[in-house]
Amino acid sequence: MATTTRGRHGGGVLPWVVTALLVLALAAAFAWPAISDALAPPPAGANTLLAAAPEEVARARKDLDGLAVVPRPPFDPGYSRAAFGDAWTDTDRNGCNQRDDVLLRDLVASRPHRVQRQGSCDHDVLAGTWVDPYTGGEITLTDTKAQSEEVQIDHIVALSVAWRYGAAEWTDARRLAFANDLGNLLAVGGGTNKDKAGSDAARWRPAPAAQCGFAVRYVTVKSRYALATDLSEKRALAAMLGTCD
Repeated sequence: MATTTRGRHGGGVLPWVVTALLVLALAAAFAWPAISDALAPPPAGANTLLAAAPEEVARARKDLDGLAVVPRPPFDPGYSRAAFGDAWTDTDRNGCNQRDDVLLRDLVASRPHRVQRQGSCDHDVLAGTWVDPYTGGEITLTDTKAQSEEVQIDHIVALSVAWRYGAAEWTDARRLAFANDLGNLLAVGGGTNKDKAGSDAARWRPAPAAQCGFAVRYVTVKSRYALATDLSEKRALAAMLGTCD
């Protein structure tokens, strides 16, 4: 009788265990696509402008150590956007303003886009898809002229930041060159650009995945133009460069 009882008990448990395992397997199977989607890579070309090779990271760390460190300057009421000349001046003289140059460079080329000739410019960008390099968010516009607020051009080192850390002493020509330097410009989402505004690296950071490339670009621009930094910004940049490892 004892053997019969154990046999009945075992026969009841085994199906239950098998059923539970099947349920868990099915749940995992249905959950996997969602996990895969969350980890899926961004569209081709996305965030490549913030990619940083090991040698670029090493150079940025060296350049950061070479920046002059000054007391943190307060906001200067004397700053004016006009001090940096006309916005999006065609400083490289290719027939297109710098805004169109950046829009063309940063759009996801594998997605549908529309470019037309406008005057001397052969790539006036009317429509396309961009990936905000700071957030990873995708923006698709069917008419950038009508929806220009959704895709904006950001100065990695903001003009007001440059002004406070040395540009106030520059010539007009140097400020114009800085404001239109393609190495300091990125196409980003309008909301991101407004959120960053005139903040320096101590006050604003992009999403964690973008911090390495952002810091590399930020330091490179400051070093190229011999702009100073302060201790709080230097620490913030060093921390973001630490995410490159």
